[in-house]
Amino acid sequence: MEWVKELIDYGVIGMLLLMSVVALSVAAERLMVYRRIRVGHFANKKSLELRLSGKLHIIATIGSNAPYIGLLGTVLGIMMTFYSMGLEGFMDTGKIMVGLALALKATAVGLVVAIPAIVAYNLLLRRVKVLLMQWEIEHE
Repeated sequence: MEWVKELIDYGVIGMLLLMSVVALSVAAERLMVYRRIRVGHFANKKSLELRLSGKLHIIATIGSNAPYIGLLGTVLGIMMTFYSMGLEGFMDTGKIMVGLALALKATAVGLVVAIPAIVAYNLLLRRVKVLLMQWEIEHE
């Protein structure tokens, strides 16, 4: 059952760290696009909206799914702990706590990834709305 511990540490938490890097990279790229964009150069609102909203779905997907991946790590960690308890019959309290701590670590990392991703998504979405309003003001 040691492979489950490795799966949680390297698989689940590694996946969450990768998701975090992707979300931060996309957010940084979107910020650079928003700084360079000139709303007056777009003939219609739909083409501007298409340009502004590109890749935002990636951040939203990461923000909404990271807690579930963390929860998966938690479930696997608790399963590992119960499996070990079942094999050994009597188990030291310290070993139980280590297994549960491993499980909760995955949940914590999932939340650490999700919260900034959702905040970034909401801030970027607000910037999109402001730029679209600026286009409407210029094209009245």
